[in-house]
Amino acid sequence: MPSLKDLKNRIASVKSTRKITKAMQMVAAAKLRRAQDAAEAARPYTERFNAVMAGLSQAAEGSPSAPKLLAGTGSTQTHLLVVMTAERGLCGGFNANIAKLARVHAKKLIADGKTVKILTVGKKGRDSLRRELGDHFVGHIDMSDVKRMSYADAQRVAKDVLNRFDAAEFDVATLFFARFENVVSQHPTAQQIIPAKFEAAPDAATASTLYDYEPGEEAILADLLPRGVATQIFAALLENAASEQGARMSAMDNATRNAGDMIEDLTIEFNRSRQAKITNELIEIISGAEAL
Repeated sequence: MPSLKDLKNRIASVKSTRKITKAMQMVAAAKLRRAQDAAEAARPYTERFNAVMAGLSQAAEGSPSAPKLLAGTGSTQTHLLVVMTAERGLCGGFNANIAKLARVHAKKLIADGKTVKILTVGKKGRDSLRRELGDHFVGHIDMSDVKRMSYADAQRVAKDVLNRFDAAEFDVATLFFARFENVVSQHPTAQQIIPAKFEAAPDAATASTLYDYEPGEEAILADLLPRGVATQIFAALLENAASEQGARMSAMDNATRNAGDMIEDLTIEFNRSRQAKITNELIEIISGAEAL
C-alpha cells in the first residue's frame, strides 16, 4: 500500500495535469472557432469552383488537346499519396485515423503491383507512416512555423505536387485529410486531385448551350487546373485545421474528466489510509495504557 506522502504527491501531480489539460481545452476551443469559420467560409467557393470546373472538364473530355492534369498520363502505375496531418499530437485519434487510411490505401496499391510514393505534410503523419512505409517516402513539407493556414501554404504544397507531376514522377495523386463535421466527428477522407476529378454540376447538361468560352475550354482549363489543385489543397488544409482543434478539444475534455475521476479515487484512498493509520495509533495508545 502506498504511503500517505506518496498518495498526496500523486494527487498534487494529477491536479497539475488537470490544470494543463483544462488550459489546452480552452485554447483549442478558441482556435476551433477561427478554424471552423475559415473552413465553412471556404466551402461555398470550393463547391462553386468545382461546379464550374466540372462543366468545363465535361466539355473538354475526350479532346486530344485536353490538359494533362485533366486527361492524365494514360497510366495508373505510379501513385503519389499526399498525407496531411498535424504537427503536434494530443488530439485523440485525429492523426492516427488519417495515417491509417493512407496506410491501408498504400498497401492495397502495393498488393496490386502499383508503385507508391508518399509526400507528407505534418510531422505526425510522417512519424506514423515512416515505420512501415519509409522506403516509399519522397518528401516532407514542414508546417510547424504556420500559425494560421493561408492560401500561400496551399500553393507551397501544390507547387511541390505539380513540379513532381511535370517531371513525370507519378500518374495519380491522392490527398488524405480529415473532413470536419463537428467537435466529436472528423472523417478521414481520400480525394484524388490528379488527374482532376470534379463533381458534375446539376445544370451541367445545359451549361454548353448557355456559355461560349473564349478562349476555348482547353485553354481555360490549362490555366485553371493548377489553381484547382491549390484550391483543393487549401480547402483540405482548412478542414484539417478545424478537425485538429475539434479533436484536441474533445481529447483534452476527456483527459480533464479522467483526471477529476482519478483525483476523487486517490482522495478516497488517501482518507482511508489516514483513517487506518489513526486507528492503529489509537489502538497502540490504548494497548500501552492497559499494559501499564
